[in-house]
Amino acid sequence: MSIVCKSPTEIEKMRRSGHIVRQVLEAVREAVSPGVTTMDLEQLAEHKIKELGAKPAFKGYYDYPCVLCTSVNDEIVHGIPSEKRVLKRGDIVSIDCGVVLDGFYGDAAITVPVGDEISPDLQKLLDVTRESLEHGIKAAQIGNTVGDVGAAVQHVVEANGFSVVREFVGHGIGTKLHEDPQVPNYGTPGHGARLRDGMVLAIEPMVNAGRPETRLLKDKWTAVTEDGSYSAHFEHCVAVTKNGPVVLTE
Repeated sequence: MSIVCKSPTEIEKMRRSGHIVRQVLEAVREAVSPGVTTMDLEQLAEHKIKELGAKPAFKGYYDYPCVLCTSVNDEIVHGIPSEKRVLKRGDIVSIDCGVVLDGFYGDAAITVPVGDEISPDLQKLLDVTRESLEHGIKAAQIGNTVGDVGAAVQHVVEANGFSVVREFVGHGIGTKLHEDPQVPNYGTPGHGARLRDGMVLAIEPMVNAGRPETRLLKDKWTAVTEDGSYSAHFEHCVAVTKNGPVVLTE
Protein backbone atom coordinates (compact mmCIF):
# COMPACT_ATOMS: atom_id res chain seq x y z
CA MET A 1 0.00 0.00 0.00
CA SER A 2 1.47 3.35 -0.98
CA ILE A 3 -0.23 6.14 0.94
CA VAL A 4 0.63 9.64 -0.29
CA CYS A 5 0.68 12.38 2.36
CA LYS A 6 0.03 15.88 1.01
CA SER A 7 1.84 19.09 1.83
CA PRO A 8 -0.12 22.10 3.16
CA THR A 9 0.15 23.63 -0.36
CA GLU A 10 -1.31 20.49 -1.94
CA ILE A 11 -4.10 20.36 0.65
CA GLU A 12 -4.91 23.98 -0.24
CA LYS A 13 -5.22 22.95 -3.91
CA MET A 14 -7.51 20.11 -2.86
CA ARG A 15 -9.60 22.58 -0.90
CA ARG A 16 -10.12 24.54 -4.12
CA SER A 17 -11.26 21.46 -6.05
CA GLY A 18 -13.42 20.50 -3.06
CA HIS A 19 -15.01 23.93 -3.05
CA ILE A 20 -15.98 23.51 -6.71
CA VAL A 21 -17.56 20.12 -5.99
CA ARG A 22 -19.59 21.72 -3.19
CA GLN A 23 -20.82 24.53 -5.48
CA VAL A 24 -21.87 21.98 -8.10
CA LEU A 25 -23.71 19.86 -5.52
CA GLU A 26 -25.51 22.92 -4.11
CA ALA A 27 -26.65 23.95 -7.61
CA VAL A 28 -27.89 20.42 -8.29
CA ARG A 29 -29.60 20.19 -4.89
CA GLU A 30 -31.61 23.33 -5.67
CA ALA A 31 -32.69 21.84 -9.01
CA VAL A 32 -34.03 18.60 -7.49
CA SER A 33 -37.83 18.59 -7.67
CA PRO A 34 -40.67 16.36 -8.86
CA GLY A 35 -40.73 16.05 -12.66
CA VAL A 36 -37.01 16.73 -13.14
CA THR A 37 -34.99 13.95 -14.79
CA THR A 38 -31.61 12.77 -13.58
CA MET A 39 -30.27 13.83 -17.01
CA ASP A 40 -31.46 17.40 -16.27
CA LEU A 41 -29.28 17.30 -13.14
CA GLU A 42 -26.38 15.89 -15.16
CA GLN A 43 -26.53 18.68 -17.75
CA LEU A 44 -26.70 21.33 -15.04
CA ALA A 45 -23.67 19.82 -13.27
CA GLU A 46 -21.64 19.54 -16.48
CA HIS A 47 -22.31 23.20 -17.28
CA LYS A 48 -21.45 24.29 -13.72
CA ILE A 49 -18.14 22.35 -13.62
CA LYS A 50 -17.09 23.98 -16.89
CA GLU A 51 -18.20 27.42 -15.70
CA LEU A 52 -16.07 27.02 -12.55
CA GLY A 53 -13.00 26.09 -14.60
CA ALA A 54 -12.62 22.46 -13.51
CA LYS A 55 -12.85 19.13 -15.33
CA PRO A 56 -15.23 16.30 -14.39
CA ALA A 57 -13.52 13.43 -12.58
CA PHE A 58 -16.03 10.66 -13.33
CA LYS A 59 -16.74 11.09 -17.05
CA GLY A 60 -14.56 8.65 -18.96
CA TYR A 61 -13.24 7.03 -15.75
CA TYR A 62 -13.36 3.33 -16.68
CA ASP A 63 -15.61 4.56 -19.53
CA TYR A 64 -18.26 5.93 -17.16
CA PRO A 65 -20.50 8.12 -19.39
CA CYS A 66 -21.46 11.04 -17.10
CA VAL A 67 -20.14 13.71 -14.72
CA LEU A 68 -22.59 12.76 -11.93
CA CYS A 69 -23.72 9.54 -10.35
CA THR A 70 -27.46 9.87 -9.56
CA SER A 71 -28.79 6.98 -7.47
CA VAL A 72 -32.53 6.98 -6.74
CA ASN A 73 -34.27 5.17 -3.85
CA ASP A 74 -32.93 1.58 -3.72
CA GLU A 75 -29.92 2.50 -5.88
CA ILE A 76 -26.86 2.74 -3.63
CA VAL A 77 -24.15 4.21 -5.88
CA HIS A 78 -23.10 4.74 -9.51
CA GLY A 79 -26.59 5.31 -10.92
CA ILE A 80 -26.24 6.67 -14.47
CA PRO A 81 -28.21 9.85 -15.26
CA SER A 82 -31.00 9.26 -17.80
CA GLU A 83 -33.71 11.25 -19.57
CA LYS A 84 -36.07 8.39 -18.72
CA ARG A 85 -35.52 8.63 -14.95
CA VAL A 86 -38.07 11.18 -13.73
CA LEU A 87 -37.90 12.11 -10.05
CA LYS A 88 -41.14 11.78 -8.10
CA ARG A 89 -42.34 13.38 -4.87
CA GLY A 90 -41.19 11.25 -1.94
CA ASP A 91 -38.13 9.83 -3.74
CA ILE A 92 -34.61 10.28 -2.46
CA VAL A 93 -31.70 10.82 -4.87
CA SER A 94 -28.04 10.55 -4.01
CA ILE A 95 -25.81 12.85 -6.07
CA ASP A 96 -22.12 12.04 -6.24
CA CYS A 97 -19.75 14.44 -8.01
CA GLY A 98 -16.00 14.62 -8.56
CA VAL A 99 -13.81 17.21 -10.26
CA VAL A 100 -10.13 17.72 -11.01
CA LEU A 101 -8.52 21.17 -10.81
CA ASP A 102 -4.78 21.85 -11.19
CA GLY A 103 -4.13 18.11 -11.01
CA PHE A 104 -5.94 17.52 -7.70
CA TYR A 105 -9.26 15.79 -7.18
CA GLY A 106 -12.31 16.65 -5.11
CA ASP A 107 -15.16 14.19 -4.49
CA ALA A 108 -18.36 14.50 -2.45
CA ALA A 109 -21.92 13.21 -2.28
CA ILE A 110 -25.26 14.24 -0.80
CA THR A 111 -28.64 12.54 -0.66
CA VAL A 112 -31.59 14.82 -1.30
CA PRO A 113 -35.34 14.39 -0.75
CA VAL A 114 -37.55 15.04 -3.78
CA GLY A 115 -40.42 17.40 -2.93
CA ASP A 116 -41.23 19.13 0.32
CA GLU A 117 -41.36 16.11 2.54
CA ILE A 118 -40.43 12.46 2.62
CA SER A 119 -41.59 9.79 5.05
CA PRO A 120 -40.22 10.04 8.62
CA ASP A 121 -38.41 6.70 8.10
CA LEU A 122 -36.61 8.03 5.02
CA GLN A 123 -35.80 11.31 6.77
CA LYS A 124 -34.25 9.26 9.59
CA LEU A 125 -32.18 7.30 7.05
CA LEU A 126 -30.78 10.57 5.64
CA ASP A 127 -30.15 12.07 9.08
CA VAL A 128 -28.39 8.97 10.41
CA THR A 129 -26.21 8.61 7.29
CA ARG A 130 -25.16 12.26 7.59
CA GLU A 131 -24.51 11.83 11.32
CA SER A 132 -22.42 8.70 10.69
CA LEU A 133 -20.27 10.71 8.27
CA GLU A 134 -19.76 13.39 10.94
CA HIS A 135 -18.59 10.72 13.40
CA GLY A 136 -16.27 9.21 10.78
CA ILE A 137 -14.76 12.64 10.16
CA LYS A 138 -14.21 13.20 13.90
CA ALA A 139 -12.27 9.92 14.04
CA ALA A 140 -9.87 11.05 11.26
CA GLN A 141 -7.17 12.08 13.74
CA ILE A 142 -3.40 11.58 13.54
CA GLY A 143 -2.54 8.31 15.29
CA ASN A 144 -5.98 6.78 14.80
CA THR A 145 -6.49 4.08 12.17
CA VAL A 146 -8.74 3.50 9.19
CA GLY A 147 -10.52 0.96 11.43
CA ASP A 148 -11.34 3.74 13.92
CA VAL A 149 -13.01 5.75 11.14
CA GLY A 150 -15.02 2.75 9.90
CA ALA A 151 -16.02 1.73 13.42
CA ALA A 152 -17.27 5.27 14.16
CA VAL A 153 -19.49 5.20 11.06
CA GLN A 154 -20.71 1.65 11.70
CA HIS A 155 -21.62 2.34 15.34
CA VAL A 156 -23.96 5.24 14.46
CA VAL A 157 -25.58 3.33 11.58
CA GLU A 158 -26.22 0.06 13.41
CA ALA A 159 -27.30 1.76 16.67
CA ASN A 160 -30.15 3.25 14.61
CA GLY A 161 -31.22 -0.06 13.07
CA PHE A 162 -29.73 0.48 9.60
CA SER A 163 -26.97 -1.41 7.80
CA VAL A 164 -23.63 -0.48 6.26
CA VAL A 165 -22.84 -1.47 2.67
CA ARG A 166 -19.73 -3.67 2.58
CA GLU A 167 -18.91 -3.92 -1.14
CA PHE A 168 -18.23 -0.22 -1.66
CA VAL A 169 -15.82 1.82 0.45
CA GLY A 170 -14.25 5.24 0.82
CA HIS A 171 -10.70 5.87 -0.31
CA GLY A 172 -7.62 8.05 -0.27
CA ILE A 173 -7.70 10.88 -2.80
CA GLY A 174 -5.20 13.37 -4.25
CA THR A 175 -3.65 13.46 -7.71
CA LYS A 176 -5.75 10.37 -8.43
CA LEU A 177 -9.46 9.94 -7.76
CA HIS A 178 -8.83 6.69 -5.87
CA GLU A 179 -5.67 6.28 -3.82
CA ASP A 180 -4.67 4.11 -0.87
CA PRO A 181 -5.92 3.43 1.70
CA GLN A 182 -9.39 2.00 1.24
CA VAL A 183 -11.74 3.38 3.91
CA PRO A 184 -14.55 0.92 4.71
CA ASN A 185 -17.63 2.18 6.58
CA TYR A 186 -17.20 -0.58 9.14
CA GLY A 187 -14.19 -1.80 11.06
CA THR A 188 -12.39 -2.59 14.27
CA PRO A 189 -10.89 0.26 16.29
CA GLY A 190 -7.09 0.20 16.17
CA HIS A 191 -6.95 -1.90 12.99
CA GLY A 192 -5.89 -0.91 9.46
CA ALA A 193 -3.57 1.81 8.19
CA ARG A 194 -2.50 4.38 10.77
CA LEU A 195 -3.52 7.97 9.95
CA ARG A 196 -0.68 10.43 9.42
CA ASP A 197 -0.42 14.18 8.94
CA GLY A 198 -1.28 15.08 5.33
CA MET A 199 -3.38 12.04 4.46
CA VAL A 200 -6.60 12.94 2.62
CA LEU A 201 -9.53 10.53 2.83
CA ALA A 202 -12.84 10.44 0.98
CA ILE A 203 -15.12 9.19 3.75
CA GLU A 204 -18.46 8.09 2.29
CA PRO A 205 -21.03 6.13 4.28
CA MET A 206 -23.49 4.17 2.12
CA VAL A 207 -26.33 3.12 4.39
CA ASN A 208 -29.26 0.82 3.67
CA ALA A 209 -32.64 0.97 5.41
CA GLY A 210 -32.77 -2.84 5.18
CA ARG A 211 -30.05 -5.43 4.78
CA PRO A 212 -26.48 -4.66 3.61
CA GLU A 213 -26.39 -6.94 0.54
CA THR A 214 -26.10 -5.37 -2.91
CA ARG A 215 -26.37 -6.40 -6.54
CA LEU A 216 -25.26 -4.83 -9.80
CA LEU A 217 -27.75 -3.94 -12.56
CA LYS A 218 -27.27 -4.95 -16.21
CA ASP A 219 -25.68 -1.57 -17.00
CA LYS A 220 -22.66 -2.88 -15.01
CA TRP A 221 -22.55 0.34 -12.97
CA THR A 222 -25.67 0.84 -10.87
CA ALA A 223 -25.52 -0.92 -7.49
CA VAL A 224 -28.88 -1.53 -5.80
CA THR A 225 -29.95 -3.07 -2.49
CA GLU A 226 -30.64 -6.79 -2.80
CA ASP A 227 -33.83 -6.48 -0.70
CA GLY A 228 -35.19 -3.35 -2.45
CA SER A 229 -34.78 -1.17 0.66
CA TYR A 230 -33.80 2.47 0.19
CA SER A 231 -30.20 3.63 0.50
CA ALA A 232 -28.50 6.94 1.37
CA HIS A 233 -24.98 8.19 0.64
CA PHE A 234 -23.03 11.18 1.95
CA GLU A 235 -19.34 11.91 1.29
CA HIS A 236 -16.68 14.46 2.20
CA CYS A 237 -12.95 14.72 1.47
CA VAL A 238 -11.12 15.11 4.78
CA ALA A 239 -7.49 16.07 5.41
CA VAL A 240 -5.81 14.58 8.47
CA THR A 241 -3.81 17.44 10.04
CA LYS A 242 -2.02 18.42 13.25
CA ASN A 243 -5.05 20.61 14.01
CA GLY A 244 -7.48 17.71 13.60
CA PRO A 245 -9.62 16.71 10.61
CA VAL A 246 -10.24 19.42 8.01
CA VAL A 247 -13.18 18.97 5.61
CA LEU A 248 -12.09 20.08 2.12
CA THR A 249 -15.52 19.76 0.47
CA GLU A 250 -17.52 22.16 2.67
